[in-house]
Amino acid sequence: MDTNTPSTPKIPMVAKLLFTAFMVVLVPFYWQNYGPTNFLYFCDVALFLTLIGMWTEKSFPISMATVGIMIPQILWIVDYGSNLAGVPLIGLTDYMFDPNNPLFNRSLSLFHGWLPLLLIWLTARVGYDRRAALAWIGTAWVLLVVCYLWMPAPPADPNDPNLPVNINYVYGFDGQQQWVSDIAWLGIVLLLQPLAVVGPTHWLLQRFAPKACNR
Repeated sequence: MDTNTPSTPKIPMVAKLLFTAFMVVLVPFYWQNYGPTNFLYFCDVALFLTLIGMWTEKSFPISMATVGIMIPQILWIVDYGSNLAGVPLIGLTDYMFDPNNPLFNRSLSLFHGWLPLLLIWLTARVGYDRRAALAWIGTAWVLLVVCYLWMPAPPADPNDPNLPVNINYVYGFDGQQQWVSDIAWLGIVLLLQPLAVVGPTHWLLQRFAPKACNR
């Protein structure tokens, strides 16, 4: 057997090129319109992890993105579908139906709908690396603390309405929450990562996804 024969790529080149082309459009547009702090959002971090994972064909970054954002993005899809049906649920995608929000902006945001499907397909091809769960939780906790300490709280600045505020909901799910103190809310959001976001997805992926080869 010829051990020097290159292995067949796990991810087709056309998929890599299409996703890269999307990122080439999205990144400068978001940077110009929303500023660099926009990339602190979990979903944007997942985009970069996906890009790295697709080109390296490593399961670890793809697994991090999958375990970290699958549940939030499914909620996005459900809320978007309910808005399309004229029965809004939680307001997560109301901005997608705001006529004052340019159509191009909204079209880019549709990645929230197809990214989880892409990640499921990628995970099926490269496998799930169980180390990704703890890696995502650690990354998410750092981002949450950074957003709480140094990023602006709601409401948006009328002089700069595109500047991201309340990044990753560190002050409340719908603006500034009033139920508990800000620091207590941060503690709740931190706990939600392992208990409600990563934990259930990690369990499902361990049970149903192929196991990654970590060699």
